[in-house]
Amino acid sequence: MSEDDGNVREKRAEAKLRVRRRGIYLLPNLFTLANLFFGFYAVLLSINARFEAACVMVFVAMVLDSLDGRVARMTNTQSAFGAELDSLADMVSFGVAPAIIMYEWSIGAIGYRQLGMVAAFVYCACAALRLARFNVQINVVDKRFFSGLPSPAAAALMAGFIWICTEWGFEGPEVKWWALAMTFFAGLSMVTTVRFFSFKTINLKRSVPFIALAALVLIFGLVSLHPPTVLFAAFLAYSFSGYIYSAINFGKGAPPSAADDPALPHAEKTEIPPKH
Repeated sequence: MSEDDGNVREKRAEAKLRVRRRGIYLLPNLFTLANLFFGFYAVLLSINARFEAACVMVFVAMVLDSLDGRVARMTNTQSAFGAELDSLADMVSFGVAPAIIMYEWSIGAIGYRQLGMVAAFVYCACAALRLARFNVQINVVDKRFFSGLPSPAAAALMAGFIWICTEWGFEGPEVKWWALAMTFFAGLSMVTTVRFFSFKTINLKRSVPFIALAALVLIFGLVSLHPPTVLFAAFLAYSFSGYIYSAINFGKGAPPSAADDPALPHAEKTEIPPKH
């Protein structure tokens, strides 16, 4: 063996060692793991019939999910590992947890051919399909829109419905058919090609008029009046906004999917890096 071959092998061994020693970024993944924890905790609470608390945990998980990617971008700690972990955590918090909570609270009482179990599984499967489609389409997207209802919004719709019914004194079996319709609506909305605004074009570093800050204070004040009512109304309006937007643009000949829209400037179709 020549000296050059020996040097090449040594360099390859050193490269493998560096790859093996490469760790993961702690800060953004802590937010992701916290998201996973609260989703898991929501399932445990629903099993113990603490449905209102379980719904609150879903909303907490949603807040944490919105933070991990931003923290990763702010600290320049994005990684493929973090993106995969985030998808798995979202599947638990916004796919499995809402389906189980809804089943335990209401639709499990539907005895006709186990229709409640079917609805819960459809929702869970649609969440998985939604996340998988998002991952494979992440390189070419219109950053202004989501294709299909985002899984956190679908989970908030489910949790908000349960929370507001609980606050108003309705038992789950009393509204089981409404709950069934909500489960199918939230689940199937995730796998449609309907466009929903992503709000990713909002630049938090840009200066805004003073009235914008006053409006933000007003929003917080409205939420504090009665959180379940305000949150459910907000996410219900958002879930219908995509269908309304599509209906308005249907007569204009707009394509069904944002990624297929030839009218969009090239700058609008950007490559979005992994969350963290």
